[in-house]
Amino acid sequence: MPVISMFYGIIVQMFVLDTDRHHAPHIHVRYAEFNASVAIDSGELLAGQLPARQLRLVHAWIEIHREELVADWTLAVSGTQPYKIEPLR
Repeated sequence: MPVISMFYGIIVQMFVLDTDRHHAPHIHVRYAEFNASVAIDSGELLAGQLPARQLRLVHAWIEIHREELVADWTLAVSGTQPYKIEPLR
């Protein structure tokens, strides 16, 4: 489960070949004891939960890096390791 970015205590991962549970392109986010899956295209919370502040930071990061995330998703579903993406600064 590769980590593609980390910022402000938030860990963003994208699993390789991860289309079983959520068919939409998505990322997995961890923050403290919280875990969530977030859609890349809409920022919708698909599963789990995050504190409101951290979810807003994730939404901002997705907005900035959406094209890179879509490219990483394409790699991941084909079984290729996704690339790292710059953190939110």
